[in-house]
Amino acid sequence: MSDRFKSRQERKQAQRKKGASSKKPRSLFKKILLTMAILFGIGVVGGGTTIAIMIATAPDLDPEKLTLIQSMQIYDMNDELVSTLDASEFRVSANIQDMPDHLKNAFIAVEDQRFYDHFGIDLKRLGGAIWANITGGFGAEGASTITQQLVKNLFLTNEKALTRKVQEQYLAIQLERKYSKEEILEMYLNQINLGPSAGYGVQIAAETYFNKSLDELSVADAAVLAAIPRRPTFYDPHRNPENAEGRRNTVLNLMEEQGFITKEEADEARNTPIADQMDYTTKERYAYATFYDEVLDELQDNEELASNNLLNSGLKVYTTLDPKAQESVDRVLKSGEYQGLVFPQDNEDFKVGVTLVDTKSGAVRAFGNDIKENNQRDWNHATDPKQQGSAMKPLLAYAPGIEMNKWSTAKVLVDEKHNYTDGTPISNANNSYLGAMTMREALVRSRNIPAVKAMQEVSKDEAYAFLDPMIKIPETTKDKDGKVTHHRVEAGVLGGTQVSTKQMAGAYAAFGNGGTFTEPYIIRKVVFPDGREMNMEPESEKVMEDYTAYMVTDMLKDVINNPIGTGKAAKVAGIPVAGKTGTTNFNDKVRAHYNITDPNAYPASTFSGYSTNYTASVWMGFSKNGENNYLTDAHKTTAQSIFKHIMTEVHKGVDTPDFVKPDSVVVRNVKTPSDQISRELFVRGTEPEEIPENTGISDPSKLTADYDKDTNTLTFSWDYPEDEREEVNFEASIDKGSLQVNQNEMKAVFTNVTPGETYTFTVKAVSANEESKAVILKVTPGAANDEDEEENEEEPPEPTPPGDDDNGDSPPPSNGRPPEEEAPPSNENPGDGDTTSPPNDGDGDGGDTETPVEPDPPDEE
Repeated sequence: MSDRFKSRQERKQAQRKKGASSKKPRSLFKKILLTMAILFGIGVVGGGTTIAIMIATAPDLDPEKLTLIQSMQIYDMNDELVSTLDASEFRVSANIQDMPDHLKNAFIAVEDQRFYDHFGIDLKRLGGAIWANITGGFGAEGASTITQQLVKNLFLTNEKALTRKVQEQYLAIQLERKYSKEEILEMYLNQINLGPSAGYGVQIAAETYFNKSLDELSVADAAVLAAIPRRPTFYDPHRNPENAEGRRNTVLNLMEEQGFITKEEADEARNTPIADQMDYTTKERYAYATFYDEVLDELQDNEELASNNLLNSGLKVYTTLDPKAQESVDRVLKSGEYQGLVFPQDNEDFKVGVTLVDTKSGAVRAFGNDIKENNQRDWNHATDPKQQGSAMKPLLAYAPGIEMNKWSTAKVLVDEKHNYTDGTPISNANNSYLGAMTMREALVRSRNIPAVKAMQEVSKDEAYAFLDPMIKIPETTKDKDGKVTHHRVEAGVLGGTQVSTKQMAGAYAAFGNGGTFTEPYIIRKVVFPDGREMNMEPESEKVMEDYTAYMVTDMLKDVINNPIGTGKAAKVAGIPVAGKTGTTNFNDKVRAHYNITDPNAYPASTFSGYSTNYTASVWMGFSKNGENNYLTDAHKTTAQSIFKHIMTEVHKGVDTPDFVKPDSVVVRNVKTPSDQISRELFVRGTEPEEIPENTGISDPSKLTADYDKDTNTLTFSWDYPEDEREEVNFEASIDKGSLQVNQNEMKAVFTNVTPGETYTFTVKAVSANEESKAVILKVTPGAANDEDEEENEEEPPEPTPPGDDDNGDSPPPSNGRPPEEEAPPSNENPGDGDTTSPPNDGDGDGGDTETPVEPDPPDEE
């Protein structure tokens, strides 16, 4: 029906409906506006309330904190307070009138160019930061003025949180109301962190880095200091001069742009090499200085703490330091009381670095740095990456092979002429080759070619992938000239990579801890003045199978205990230990440049090893190349002796059980390439049929045990044919601890006996290529009938696995070869498929590892 024919009533109803529909959108719009207005009002009120609460909970502007008197407290592993670090040890306050204008202007140019114009907050800079935070997320960009930085460092944490930022701005405004700009700038320049090599404040930094007073600082010097606060460790000019020089030039550019210096002044300063500016001087230090330096560095590496004025933050830092262990390390290195420690005399460039960690937890118990009583700040050679030589072979060759391919310790490798993937030849000591041998013998003798072959069989990429969870080696690095260096190379298996003793200790501890790795750490937790706690202990990670860890450990015990091993000087009496030697080498270019004519000269020696309790890594060498900066045959076992004495000291009074063979490993007699019968380890399920033993040497006999109640000791003794004694060593063990073995008297002593408990003693004779049957004596001292229960067995029911005794496994067959000597290698330049001329050698068995003056690596990324 059309509208013209509708009734009046129908038309009115239609009009009412039309009006209602036309009014509905307007009504909804009003409601939306009203709702938004209400929400905005709530937001304003709520936001104002929230900000008011934030301000109300802000700390007081305490004048005492402005005078910088809060100290940091350091606690040891037992939560005992061991030191209070006060900034006065790192700072000498200066008056603003004594600071040259170009020094003040350098900091203003890079940190706060409108310092003299704002009221504590730079609104223009704040607007840019707000936009960056909107587009990039909160914390993407900061807008802190010098006043805000001062407030944050003295009163607040470095946490990127809205509450902290509001409190920072509020306190900055309050500070500006109470103090003049000159007073604020003076406080800032006296408390600012200017790198771990110097400390806090411009005066001590000027003295430390340049050996100058403040009024002697050049424009370039001022720019170097102003470059540091953004990342104090990374831009430390003593540790990282290349980084500092680049940042210095940025500061100079800003000073020129803002009219603080002329173009001529900027050009002159930019063209000054930072090395020409530096005249680094040190100051007297405190006890445990090296350990505390690392504590400060680790705190600086933490994002929440990095910018804080740490020494005056009132922090309580709970560390992993074992004072007794630290004192033992210092005593071994510096007292001159220990045998076998032959150091180059009167050579200031000679250095030693040591890291001692808890094998199970990864906690660093002590650092060793230098051999002299010197409380002055120096580079930490324990944490500085160095070439580690053949100590890398277990990590990049044999452990990956066992882990990925389930190799046995009897795997045959041929020591023969061989090349890297790119065709560069590899060499052994004296260019000699020993032919086919087991993997065990190759590692015990530290042969280069079998190690490279093992890595190639696994593949270079897989080998480094195995290492990555423990030690991450970068693919490449680029120096300031743009030169690219490849690091994940085949030569790395012989020590061509640079790794610190701290990293080595962590990786070797994983072998001793059944394949579980914990990154070495030195801080357990931090407690803030307000009671908040920050846990800093790392998580542990299973990085390899237990059979890999045990089989490598068993071979590394032979490195120390076997007559043909390269690590015999590292043997610790009565303590089961495993470890690996390493040696680096000069190339012809370095020898010629520094006129090093001794063919047996080499730049550095290393040793890394472990027990079930402790792991220690030792490096000894020189801070730079020089005409007299080399080691000789007289020093070839010094690193091992350092390890031996430190481990002897820290294990006193500590029960140290042997490494336990897991069920995943089985022992079998196998025939070696030299037709000898050797007892080797296999991953369960891959073992061959047993071959009967055919030992040609006599067994120990007449085992006896004598229990001394007064001293609570058990003394075991045995007999052996006199005409065979010079040809063998005795390996003795006890099932509930460790023994002190006297080879000449054929006795072993066990202390701390528990009366009434049964002990099982095992002994066997070992020659260069054979071993006797294991002979067992069970004894129960202090039994109820007051008579010791003794039971002799010729051999245990199941073959005693290698490494289950106290002094290592049966020796690998020697093919009549003489014991291995670690001699400097020949001078060749091996290569790799993706590098120009990588270092080759690790253990003096061939090749050539160039040791240039190493650039100080950055600590922060």
